[in-house]
Amino acid sequence: MLDDRGGLLAHGLFSQIELHRAYGGVVPELASRDHVRRLLPLVESVLNAAGARAPGEIQGVAYTAGPGLIGALLTGAALARSLAFAWGVPALGVHHLEGHLLAPLLEPEPPPFPHVALLVSGGHTLLIEVSAIGRYRVLGASRDDAAGEAFDKTAKLLGLPYPGGPHLAELAREGRPGRFKFPRPMLDRPGLEFSFSGLKTAVLHAVAAQELTPAVRADVARGVEDAIVDTLIAKSLRALEATGLAVLVVSGGVSANRTLRERLAAAVGARGARVYYPRIEFSTDNAAMIAVAGLARLKAGERDTLAIGARAQWPLESLPAVGP
Repeated sequence: MLDDRGGLLAHGLFSQIELHRAYGGVVPELASRDHVRRLLPLVESVLNAAGARAPGEIQGVAYTAGPGLIGALLTGAALARSLAFAWGVPALGVHHLEGHLLAPLLEPEPPPFPHVALLVSGGHTLLIEVSAIGRYRVLGASRDDAAGEAFDKTAKLLGLPYPGGPHLAELAREGRPGRFKFPRPMLDRPGLEFSFSGLKTAVLHAVAAQELTPAVRADVARGVEDAIVDTLIAKSLRALEATGLAVLVVSGGVSANRTLRERLAAAVGARGARVYYPRIEFSTDNAAMIAVAGLARLKAGERDTLAIGARAQWPLESLPAVGP
């Protein structure tokens, strides 16, 4: 629950990791069914933690309307729209990626506008020029697999448990640098686009040619992490140079990677620029970031109709600007 003056009063998260672990990834139907069971009790828990009463103290409801898995999105949208109708308050569907972009605004020292944003997660790798809330220009995106997907699929090849990215990052800390030199995709040409499918193929061949001892697994993990981090850093520095901006915001699930944070801070600082992150708990998907985007747009007068809407695809640049 987010208050315009009091800030974040309460938030909650119910993880589905254990539900999906047996399948090695998200099963959309199971995710949607579990949302049906968990959502309303979680909302009640957060309202109680905030000491809020509804109706009366709730002035609007924001929810994730896309892009994403349509079944899970519709579950959340139906509950949010129903609560808003029952409470007599407006509802607003929020763009999932805009939530990630604005998550650093939850911090005591939020980033200034304009800035360059690196949004990097399991499904997305984007460089975006952010002039203001709602004013976004995509500078570069992944042509195929996202960085987070490369982390997760490598982890699966190495026999690491789901979700693989964090486990691979921990294993990489035990690996030897340079033992496996994987490609840094698309750094040999100008531009700000990404591609990680070739990296995944190189890892597949390397793993197939090795006996996967604990040491080899750690070295592969280190090689993959170094390749991804090097690529993200190089492209981010290019984006700062291309835009002439001196502020970089990094968000999305992969922004929780400690190696990326440490090395990116050093590289950006060496250029006289500054990097901002959301705290770790707000790097992965969360309701607080949706509340930030929703509050800004509700204050600007945006409202949804009574229809329950969700979008599997939703271009970020199609969003209207907030304010002048």
